[in-house]
Amino acid sequence: MAPSILAADFARLAEEARAVEDAADWLHVDVMDNHFVPNLTIGLPVVQSLRAATTLPFDVHLMIEDPRRWAPGYADAGAYNVTFHVEASDNPVSLAKDLRAAGAKAGLAVDRDTPIEPYLDLLPSFDTLLIMTIKAGFGGQKFIPAMLDKVAAARRHVKAGHLEMRIEVDGGIGEDTIAQAAAAGADAFVAGTAVYGAQDPAEAVRRLRGIAARAMAEP
Repeated sequence: MAPSILAADFARLAEEARAVEDAADWLHVDVMDNHFVPNLTIGLPVVQSLRAATTLPFDVHLMIEDPRRWAPGYADAGAYNVTFHVEASDNPVSLAKDLRAAGAKAGLAVDRDTPIEPYLDLLPSFDTLLIMTIKAGFGGQKFIPAMLDKVAAARRHVKAGHLEMRIEVDGGIGEDTIAQAAAAGADAFVAGTAVYGAQDPAEAVRRLRGIAARAMAEP
C-alpha cells in the first residue's frame, strides 16, 4: 500500500508522511508540472526535504514532460522507485536503465487513454507497471472499472513471461474498489483520499491492505 501525498495537507507534509509510517509500504509522491498534466504539485527540492522527514520508501510518480531530464535526480535524492509516463518518453527502456544505474527501481506508467498492448514487450526492463485507473493529473476522481482490463492483460503477460515486477493501480482506490483491482491482478495500490481523508490514516491503510489481501487470496 502506498498512500498518496497528493491528498495530504501540503502545509504538514512531514507529519502526514509520518502518520502512515507504521502501516504503509511506500509513500506515493505525485510530481506534476502543469504541462504534461494540467496541475502543479511539488518538485525535486520538496522531495529532497521530505526524504529526510520519514523512513518510508518513496514511490515517485512523475507526471511531467521530458522525464529523461528530471527522473534521475529523484533517484539520486533517494527515491526507492521512480515511475514516468510512457506517453512522455521517446526511449523508455534507456531511461529505465539510467534509473536503475542511479540506484532506484524503474516504473512505467500508462495513462487512461493509452492502450497497454504496444508496451507489454518493454516490461522486462521495468520493476513496476503503473496503470492509471483515472485520467492522470488530479486527485479525487472516480475509479474507472474498464481500466481493469489493462491490469488483467498485464498480469497475464507478466505470468507468461515469469517476470518479477509489481502491477500498481492509481486512481479512485478505496474500500469499494481495491478488491476489484486486486482480483484483476494488481498487487500494489495507491490510495489518496481514502487514506488522508480518513480520521485515522494509518488505520485506513491497514483496512485497505486487508481487503486487498483477501481478494488476492481468493482462487
